[in-house]
Amino acid sequence: MKPQDKFCDYLSGVNPVWCSGCGYYGILAALVEAFVDLNLPSKELALVSGISCASRLPYFVKAYGFHGIHGRALPIAQGVKVANPNLTVIAVVGDGDGLAIGGGHFPHVARNNVDLTYILFNNAIYGMTKGQFSPTTTLFSSTKTSPFGLPGDALNPSALAIVYGASFVARGFSVRKEHLKDLIMQGIRHPGFAFIEILTSCSSFNTTDMNVARLLKAIDAVPPDHDPKDAIAALRLAGNDSKIHLGILRCSPRPTLEDRFREIQQKAQRGNSPGIESLVRQFA
Repeated sequence: MKPQDKFCDYLSGVNPVWCSGCGYYGILAALVEAFVDLNLPSKELALVSGISCASRLPYFVKAYGFHGIHGRALPIAQGVKVANPNLTVIAVVGDGDGLAIGGGHFPHVARNNVDLTYILFNNAIYGMTKGQFSPTTTLFSSTKTSPFGLPGDALNPSALAIVYGASFVARGFSVRKEHLKDLIMQGIRHPGFAFIEILTSCSSFNTTDMNVARLLKAIDAVPPDHDPKDAIAALRLAGNDSKIHLGILRCSPRPTLEDRFREIQQKAQRGNSPGIESLVRQFA
């Protein structure tokens, strides 16, 4: 079978409805090519999303899909993975969906180290609702909800992921499809919580912050001598104000939530836990 035939096997037949020139087309292509190279069976793949332009992606891929409510992709994805650990679970969100209303779930799924891949499409704008500023919109940007400029600083998604304890953190760019595909493949293979921030353009509502030509001048590769197990070094790269580093910033495997659940189950089955009577007496 030709590679292009395998690519089509992962497409649902529903045509994407993103605007012309949107960077999300490149992300979809990189994601599907990663599925092809990993030879992931569609019946073992689950895509979970919230509400955003990015969150439409499960409609376009032939796999199990769950289109949740705004900001709730991560807890749903964690539930899917815990219920069926054999599934490859991928949560896709936009910067507004994942960092505003959904921001409270991020640290807890990261610290739990749930074995799923969390992909954040960062175009620094609310695109689906027509151009309001988002948590990653830069200082003083003029938008429909900040016509005279935005007074607040932007959040740094990759830096947050490192601080929250994500065991894999990477940053890619929608126009670097081959590089992005490789990051997605490594994230899926990683045993634990893998966070991938993807810088991308919004051709309709943000042609300044995420202007492709401007980003191409600012990006740089993660240095080859970088140690991804060093959290402080990873944080320095993620927070660099003069360069936007693409690549794997952090990779430090540790036991997953599923591993720890199995340990707890084994302890309970061995009868090492206190009896119900002693637990009740504590509240007498």
